Amino acid sequence: MLLYIFKRLLLGIVIVMLAVTVLFCMIHLVPGDPARILLGPRATAEMIATMSARMGLDQPLVLQILKFFGNLFRGDLGMDVVTKRPVTEIVFGQLPYTLWLIFTAITFAALIGIPLGCYSALHRNTLIDRITGILSIACITAPAFVVALFSLLVFAVWLKWLPAVGAGEKGDFMDQLSHILLPAFAIGLSWIGYLARLVRASMLEVMGENHIRTARAYGLPEKVVVFRYALKLAVLPTVTVIGVGMGFLLSAALFTEIVFARPGIGKLIYDSITTRNYPVVMGSVLVSTILFVASTTISDLINAWLDPRIRASL
Repeated sequence: MLLYIFKRLLLGIVIVMLAVTVLFCMIHLVPGDPARILLGPRATAEMIATMSARMGLDQPLVLQILKFFGNLFRGDLGMDVVTKRPVTEIVFGQLPYTLWLIFTAITFAALIGIPLGCYSALHRNTLIDRITGILSIACITAPAFVVALFSLLVFAVWLKWLPAVGAGEKGDFMDQLSHILLPAFAIGLSWIGYLARLVRASMLEVMGENHIRTARAYGLPEKVVVFRYALKLAVLPTVTVIGVGMGFLLSAALFTEIVFARPGIGKLIYDSITTRNYPVVMGSVLVSTILFVASTTISDLINAWLDPRIRASL
């Protein structure tokens, strides 16, 4: 198991380095001079040259990448050329808002989607199964930004049940909770459908395996068979999908944070790209990539812990 953890961590480090290198090159291919955009149309050639030197843009691309990784290994993500603040401080100041949003959305989706898929599998080919199937497909096909706009219109503007914008007052949990319900609903709705269909398919497959028939032959109660033996294996693909889905939730959070005017890592990336603020873009994307790799690694480790067959193959 320790060897498996070491391999996954090593693979994660390689993925992060490759992703950051590719993104670094892609950012420099975007048209427009970052120094000129930051300084405005009235900037002189001397001011632009000075700003380019401060941002390190006057150096070859390979040297810029090596310098970035050199600073990264020392825990330094650079300095924001606009606010003169460390990029680490800026990124980690916005990160909790996005993590809170993603955690709330995935918890909301799991609490509804997993029981819905399990119930649908136990009532296969009934009217309830067909209704849940239709609702699941409807949830899957609903884009996050469309759900965000309509939920904002209905629950915040028409009904006035929930606040429309912002993240709530710091230190006031209930106020923050009321501000996060609509954004979490917007990005979590489609995942209800994904999880419900996935759990249903996995549950139907597991219920036909030999160990389930053996448990029933021993006379175990049906609730014990379903929840202790069947559901434990049926949720394994769900754990993997949730881990991989963190990356999709990060991208969905971008639209949600813009629509609801919430602070967060997604909105920070968007604002930094529009102003060509390279240090903040690189720092934000680096942290997002690490989150994605960490979530997939954790999901794999949870699968190995839940399924003895995976541990036996390590």
